[in-house]
Amino acid sequence: MKLDTILGGDLTTAGSAAKRAEDLGFGGLWTAEALNTPYLPHAVAALATESIELGTAIAVAFPRSPMVHAMTAWDLQKASKGRFILGLGTQIRKHNERRFSVSYDHPGPRLRDMVLAIRHIWECFDGEHGLDYHGEFFTHDYIQPFFNPGPSGYGRPRIMIAAVGPYMCKMAGEVCDGIQIHPFHTTTFLDEHVMPNVDAGLAASGRTRDDFEFATTTFVLTGDERQQESMAAMARTQIAFYGSTPAYAKVFECEGWTDLQPQLQSLMRSRDMAKMSELITDDVLEKFCVRAPFDGLAAAIRAKYEGKIDRLGFYMPIIGGGQEEEWGRVIEDLSR
Repeated sequence: MKLDTILGGDLTTAGSAAKRAEDLGFGGLWTAEALNTPYLPHAVAALATESIELGTAIAVAFPRSPMVHAMTAWDLQKASKGRFILGLGTQIRKHNERRFSVSYDHPGPRLRDMVLAIRHIWECFDGEHGLDYHGEFFTHDYIQPFFNPGPSGYGRPRIMIAAVGPYMCKMAGEVCDGIQIHPFHTTTFLDEHVMPNVDAGLAASGRTRDDFEFATTTFVLTGDERQQESMAAMARTQIAFYGSTPAYAKVFECEGWTDLQPQLQSLMRSRDMAKMSELITDDVLEKFCVRAPFDGLAAAIRAKYEGKIDRLGFYMPIIGGGQEEEWGRVIEDLSR
Protein backbone atom coordinates (compact mmCIF):
# COMPACT_ATOMS: atom_id res chain seq x y z
CA MET A 1 0.00 0.00 0.00
CA LYS A 2 1.29 3.45 -0.97
CA LEU A 3 0.90 6.25 1.55
CA ASP A 4 0.08 9.59 -0.07
CA THR A 5 -0.31 13.14 1.14
CA ILE A 6 -1.66 16.55 0.15
CA LEU A 7 0.23 19.16 -1.85
CA GLY A 8 -1.09 22.63 -1.09
CA GLY A 9 -1.76 25.25 -3.75
CA ASP A 10 0.85 27.84 -2.72
CA LEU A 11 3.27 27.93 -5.63
CA THR A 12 5.99 29.59 -3.54
CA THR A 13 6.21 26.56 -1.22
CA ALA A 14 5.07 23.71 -3.52
CA GLY A 15 8.60 22.72 -4.49
CA SER A 16 10.03 22.49 -0.98
CA ALA A 17 6.90 20.74 0.34
CA ALA A 18 7.02 18.20 -2.49
CA LYS A 19 10.70 17.48 -1.87
CA ARG A 20 10.07 17.04 1.85
CA ALA A 21 7.26 14.56 1.16
CA GLU A 22 9.51 12.62 -1.20
CA ASP A 23 12.32 12.52 1.36
CA LEU A 24 9.92 11.16 4.01
CA GLY A 25 8.96 8.31 1.68
CA PHE A 26 5.44 9.26 0.63
CA GLY A 27 4.32 7.54 -2.56
CA GLY A 28 2.25 10.33 -4.05
CA LEU A 29 1.22 13.97 -3.81
CA TRP A 30 -2.32 15.07 -4.62
CA THR A 31 -3.88 18.44 -5.30
CA ALA A 32 -7.55 19.42 -5.23
CA GLU A 33 -9.51 22.02 -7.17
CA ALA A 34 -10.61 23.98 -4.12
CA LEU A 35 -8.88 27.29 -3.37
CA ASN A 36 -6.41 26.89 -6.24
CA THR A 37 -6.03 25.28 -9.63
CA PRO A 38 -4.93 21.64 -9.16
CA TYR A 39 -2.46 21.69 -12.04
CA LEU A 40 -0.01 24.51 -11.39
CA PRO A 41 1.46 23.20 -8.09
CA HIS A 42 2.51 20.02 -9.90
CA ALA A 43 4.51 22.02 -12.44
CA VAL A 44 6.61 23.28 -9.54
CA ALA A 45 6.67 19.91 -7.73
CA ALA A 46 7.70 18.01 -10.87
CA LEU A 47 10.91 20.01 -11.17
CA ALA A 48 11.73 19.72 -7.46
CA THR A 49 11.36 15.93 -7.13
CA GLU A 50 12.56 12.73 -8.78
CA SER A 51 10.41 9.78 -7.77
CA ILE A 52 7.19 10.73 -5.97
CA GLU A 53 4.01 10.44 -8.06
CA LEU A 54 1.96 13.58 -8.71
CA GLY A 55 -1.78 13.64 -9.27
CA THR A 56 -4.97 15.69 -9.19
CA ALA A 57 -7.65 14.58 -6.76
CA ILE A 58 -9.49 16.02 -8.41
CA ALA A 59 -9.47 18.45 -11.29
CA VAL A 60 -13.09 19.42 -11.97
CA ALA A 61 -13.76 17.96 -15.39
CA PHE A 62 -16.31 20.06 -17.23
CA PRO A 63 -14.92 23.63 -16.92
CA ARG A 64 -12.11 22.52 -19.28
CA SER A 65 -12.40 20.78 -22.63
CA PRO A 66 -10.81 17.34 -23.14
CA MET A 67 -8.08 19.01 -25.21
CA VAL A 68 -7.18 21.41 -22.39
CA HIS A 69 -6.99 18.54 -19.86
CA ALA A 70 -5.01 16.42 -22.33
CA MET A 71 -2.44 19.12 -23.13
CA THR A 72 -1.95 20.13 -19.50
CA ALA A 73 -1.52 16.53 -18.36
CA TRP A 74 0.89 15.90 -21.26
CA ASP A 75 3.07 18.81 -20.16
CA LEU A 76 3.11 17.56 -16.57
CA GLN A 77 3.88 14.01 -17.69
CA LYS A 78 6.96 15.32 -19.52
CA ALA A 79 8.02 17.61 -16.69
CA SER A 80 7.72 14.81 -14.10
CA LYS A 81 9.32 12.20 -16.39
CA GLY A 82 6.29 9.92 -16.32
CA ARG A 83 4.98 10.45 -12.79
CA PHE A 84 1.72 12.32 -13.43
CA ILE A 85 -1.77 10.92 -12.75
CA LEU A 86 -4.79 12.77 -14.15
CA GLY A 87 -7.62 12.58 -11.63
CA LEU A 88 -10.97 13.94 -12.82
CA GLY A 89 -14.31 14.41 -11.09
CA THR A 90 -17.69 15.89 -11.93
CA GLN A 91 -18.25 17.93 -8.74
CA ILE A 92 -21.94 18.72 -8.07
CA ARG A 93 -24.40 20.62 -10.22
CA LYS A 94 -24.34 23.83 -8.18
CA HIS A 95 -20.55 24.20 -8.50
CA ASN A 96 -20.62 23.57 -12.23
CA GLU A 97 -23.52 25.82 -13.09
CA ARG A 98 -23.05 28.62 -10.55
CA ARG A 99 -19.34 28.59 -9.72
CA PHE A 100 -17.87 27.62 -13.10
CA SER A 101 -20.83 28.59 -15.35
CA VAL A 102 -20.76 25.34 -17.38
CA SER A 103 -23.36 22.72 -18.25
CA TYR A 104 -23.96 19.74 -15.97
CA ASP A 105 -26.33 17.69 -18.09
CA HIS A 106 -25.72 13.90 -18.06
CA PRO A 107 -22.58 14.10 -15.88
CA GLY A 108 -21.81 10.37 -15.91
CA PRO A 109 -21.94 9.81 -19.68
CA ARG A 110 -20.30 13.20 -20.23
CA LEU A 111 -17.33 12.26 -18.03
CA ARG A 112 -17.03 8.90 -19.77
CA ASP A 113 -16.94 10.64 -23.14
CA MET A 114 -14.31 13.05 -21.81
CA VAL A 115 -12.02 10.22 -20.66
CA LEU A 116 -12.30 8.52 -24.05
CA ALA A 117 -11.65 11.81 -25.85
CA ILE A 118 -8.53 12.49 -23.77
CA ARG A 119 -7.18 9.02 -24.53
CA HIS A 120 -7.84 9.59 -28.25
CA ILE A 121 -5.98 12.92 -28.12
CA TRP A 122 -2.98 11.32 -26.41
CA GLU A 123 -2.92 8.56 -29.04
CA CYS A 124 -2.84 11.34 -31.65
CA PHE A 125 0.08 13.00 -29.85
CA ASP A 126 1.87 9.62 -29.88
CA GLY A 127 1.38 9.36 -33.65
CA GLU A 128 -0.97 6.37 -33.58
CA HIS A 129 -3.60 8.16 -35.71
CA GLY A 130 -4.88 11.58 -36.65
CA LEU A 131 -7.32 13.56 -34.56
CA ASP A 132 -10.76 12.19 -35.35
CA TYR A 133 -12.87 11.84 -32.23
CA HIS A 134 -16.65 12.09 -32.48
CA GLY A 135 -18.31 11.28 -29.17
CA GLU A 136 -21.69 11.87 -27.63
CA PHE A 137 -20.64 15.20 -26.10
CA PHE A 138 -17.21 16.06 -27.51
CA THR A 139 -15.74 16.35 -30.99
CA HIS A 140 -12.04 16.74 -31.76
CA ASP A 141 -11.17 16.40 -35.45
CA TYR A 142 -8.81 19.22 -36.39
CA ILE A 143 -5.15 19.67 -35.51
CA GLN A 144 -2.14 20.87 -37.49
CA PRO A 145 1.41 19.55 -36.94
CA PHE A 146 2.35 22.92 -35.44
CA PHE A 147 -0.08 22.26 -32.56
CA ASN A 148 0.73 18.60 -31.98
CA PRO A 149 3.39 18.25 -29.24
CA GLY A 150 4.35 14.73 -30.28
CA PRO A 151 5.28 11.87 -27.92
CA SER A 152 6.02 12.76 -24.32
CA GLY A 153 8.93 10.34 -24.12
CA TYR A 154 7.47 8.92 -20.90
CA GLY A 155 4.28 7.22 -22.03
CA ARG A 156 0.77 8.44 -21.27
CA PRO A 157 -0.49 9.59 -17.89
CA ARG A 158 -2.84 7.33 -15.99
CA ILE A 159 -6.44 8.49 -15.62
CA MET A 160 -8.47 8.09 -12.44
CA ILE A 161 -11.93 9.39 -11.66
CA ALA A 162 -13.72 10.21 -8.42
CA ALA A 163 -16.71 7.92 -8.00
CA VAL A 164 -19.44 7.17 -5.46
CA GLY A 165 -22.50 5.81 -7.28
CA PRO A 166 -22.78 2.57 -9.26
CA TYR A 167 -22.55 4.14 -12.72
CA MET A 168 -19.34 6.00 -11.97
CA CYS A 169 -17.75 3.03 -10.18
CA LYS A 170 -18.50 0.72 -13.09
CA MET A 171 -17.30 3.32 -15.57
CA ALA A 172 -14.03 3.70 -13.65
CA GLY A 173 -13.41 -0.02 -13.98
CA GLU A 174 -14.29 0.01 -17.66
CA VAL A 175 -12.32 2.98 -19.05
CA CYS A 176 -9.95 4.26 -16.32
CA ASP A 177 -6.71 3.19 -14.66
CA GLY A 178 -8.02 3.73 -11.15
CA ILE A 179 -10.70 5.13 -8.89
CA GLN A 180 -10.50 7.85 -6.26
CA ILE A 181 -12.95 6.90 -3.53
CA HIS A 182 -14.47 9.72 -1.52
CA PRO A 183 -13.23 9.99 2.09
CA PHE A 184 -16.87 9.70 3.17
CA HIS A 185 -16.94 5.90 3.10
CA THR A 186 -16.94 2.84 5.33
CA THR A 187 -15.42 -0.55 4.57
CA THR A 188 -18.96 -1.96 4.32
CA PHE A 189 -19.72 0.56 1.59
CA LEU A 190 -16.49 -0.39 -0.20
CA ASP A 191 -17.30 -4.10 -0.04
CA GLU A 192 -20.97 -3.88 -0.95
CA HIS A 193 -21.10 -1.01 -3.43
CA VAL A 194 -17.75 0.22 -4.75
CA MET A 195 -15.83 -3.01 -5.33
CA PRO A 196 -18.63 -5.00 -7.07
CA ASN A 197 -19.37 -2.19 -9.51
CA VAL A 198 -15.69 -1.60 -10.28
CA ASP A 199 -15.27 -5.35 -10.81
CA ALA A 200 -18.18 -5.32 -13.27
CA GLY A 201 -16.49 -2.53 -15.22
CA LEU A 202 -13.15 -4.34 -15.19
CA ALA A 203 -14.80 -7.51 -16.46
CA ALA A 204 -16.44 -5.55 -19.28
CA SER A 205 -13.02 -4.23 -20.32
CA GLY A 206 -11.34 -7.61 -20.02
CA ARG A 207 -9.14 -6.52 -17.11
CA THR A 208 -8.61 -7.50 -13.47
CA ARG A 209 -7.77 -5.62 -10.28
CA ASP A 210 -4.09 -6.12 -11.07
CA ASP A 211 -4.60 -3.59 -13.88
CA PHE A 212 -6.26 -1.03 -11.62
CA GLU A 213 -5.58 1.18 -8.57
CA PHE A 214 -7.96 1.84 -5.70
CA ALA A 215 -7.13 5.12 -3.97
CA THR A 216 -8.86 6.91 -1.14
CA THR A 217 -8.42 9.40 1.67
CA THR A 218 -9.38 8.61 5.24
CA PHE A 219 -9.92 10.54 8.45
CA VAL A 220 -7.10 9.71 10.85
CA LEU A 221 -7.05 10.26 14.62
CA THR A 222 -3.51 9.90 15.88
CA GLY A 223 -0.95 11.31 18.28
CA ASP A 224 -1.58 11.44 22.01
CA GLU A 225 -5.07 11.36 23.55
CA ARG A 226 -5.50 15.13 23.42
CA GLN A 227 -4.48 15.28 19.77
CA GLN A 228 -6.78 12.41 18.89
CA GLU A 229 -9.76 14.15 20.48
CA SER A 230 -8.96 17.37 18.64
CA MET A 231 -8.83 15.47 15.36
CA ALA A 232 -12.05 13.66 16.27
CA ALA A 233 -13.89 16.95 16.70
CA MET A 234 -12.81 18.09 13.24
CA ALA A 235 -13.70 14.70 11.73
CA ARG A 236 -17.21 14.77 13.27
CA THR A 237 -17.85 18.16 11.67
CA GLN A 238 -16.63 17.05 8.25
CA ILE A 239 -18.47 13.71 8.33
CA ALA A 240 -21.67 15.54 9.32
CA PHE A 241 -21.18 18.01 6.45
CA TYR A 242 -20.69 15.26 3.86
CA GLY A 243 -23.47 13.16 5.39
CA SER A 244 -26.02 15.95 4.89
CA THR A 245 -25.72 15.50 1.11
CA PRO A 246 -28.45 13.23 -0.36
CA ALA A 247 -26.01 11.70 -2.86
CA TYR A 248 -24.08 10.12 0.03
CA ALA A 249 -27.12 8.66 1.84
CA LYS A 250 -26.26 5.12 0.74
CA VAL A 251 -23.09 5.18 2.84
CA PHE A 252 -25.17 5.62 6.00
CA GLU A 253 -27.85 3.23 4.78
CA CYS A 254 -25.45 0.33 4.29
CA GLU A 255 -24.53 0.65 7.99
CA GLY A 256 -28.20 0.68 9.02
CA TRP A 257 -28.34 4.42 9.85
CA THR A 258 -31.23 5.22 7.52
CA ASP A 259 -32.50 8.22 9.52
CA LEU A 260 -29.14 9.95 9.89
CA GLN A 261 -28.85 11.61 6.49
CA PRO A 262 -32.31 13.26 6.57
CA GLN A 263 -31.60 14.57 10.08
CA LEU A 264 -28.27 16.06 8.99
CA GLN A 265 -29.83 17.55 5.87
CA SER A 266 -32.52 19.24 7.95
CA LEU A 267 -29.97 20.70 10.36
CA MET A 268 -27.80 21.86 7.46
CA ARG A 269 -30.65 24.02 6.21
CA SER A 270 -30.53 25.92 9.50
CA ARG A 271 -26.68 25.81 9.55
CA ASP A 272 -26.68 24.16 12.97
CA MET A 273 -23.25 22.53 12.71
CA ALA A 274 -23.02 21.95 16.46
CA LYS A 275 -26.09 19.69 16.50
CA MET A 276 -24.96 18.03 13.28
CA SER A 277 -21.65 17.10 14.88
CA GLU A 278 -23.45 15.70 17.93
CA LEU A 279 -25.23 13.21 15.65
CA ILE A 280 -21.86 11.73 14.68
CA THR A 281 -21.57 9.44 17.69
CA ASP A 282 -18.49 7.43 18.60
CA ASP A 283 -19.95 4.40 16.78
CA VAL A 284 -20.40 6.41 13.60
CA LEU A 285 -17.00 8.04 13.93
CA GLU A 286 -15.27 4.68 14.26
CA LYS A 287 -16.64 3.52 10.91
CA PHE A 288 -15.18 6.50 9.07
CA CYS A 289 -11.81 6.90 10.82
CA VAL A 290 -8.54 5.16 11.56
CA ARG A 291 -7.65 5.78 15.21
CA ALA A 292 -4.33 4.83 16.81
CA PRO A 293 -1.22 6.44 18.30
CA PHE A 294 1.64 6.84 15.86
CA ASP A 295 3.36 3.62 16.92
CA GLY A 296 0.20 1.61 16.16
CA LEU A 297 -1.04 3.51 13.14
CA ALA A 298 0.50 1.30 10.46
CA ALA A 299 -1.15 -1.78 11.99
CA ALA A 300 -4.51 0.03 12.20
CA ILE A 301 -4.24 1.06 8.55
CA ARG A 302 -3.48 -2.50 7.50
CA ALA A 303 -6.36 -3.89 9.55
CA LYS A 304 -8.85 -1.60 7.85
CA TYR A 305 -7.59 -1.29 4.28
CA GLU A 306 -5.17 -4.08 3.36
CA GLY A 307 -6.51 -6.00 0.38
CA LYS A 308 -8.96 -3.21 -0.46
CA ILE A 309 -6.97 -0.03 -1.09
CA ASP A 310 -3.74 0.36 -3.07
CA ARG A 311 -2.95 3.91 -2.06
CA LEU A 312 -4.13 5.85 0.97
CA GLY A 313 -4.02 9.52 1.89
CA PHE A 314 -5.21 11.36 4.98
CA TYR A 315 -7.81 14.07 5.35
CA MET A 316 -5.32 16.50 6.81
CA PRO A 317 -2.11 18.22 5.71
CA ILE A 318 1.03 16.42 6.88
CA ILE A 319 3.91 18.40 5.40
CA GLY A 320 4.38 21.39 7.67
CA GLY A 321 2.07 19.92 10.30
CA GLY A 322 4.79 19.59 12.92
CA GLN A 323 4.98 15.78 13.22
CA GLU A 324 6.66 14.83 9.97
CA GLU A 325 9.21 12.49 11.57
CA GLU A 326 6.41 10.47 13.19
CA TRP A 327 4.76 10.12 9.79
CA GLY A 328 8.06 9.00 8.32
CA ARG A 329 8.16 6.15 10.83
CA VAL A 330 4.58 5.16 9.89
CA ILE A 331 5.67 4.94 6.26
CA GLU A 332 8.64 2.76 7.27
CA ASP A 333 6.31 0.49 9.25
CA LEU A 334 3.98 0.11 6.27
CA SER A 335 6.86 -0.71 3.93
CA ARG A 336 8.07 -3.64 6.04
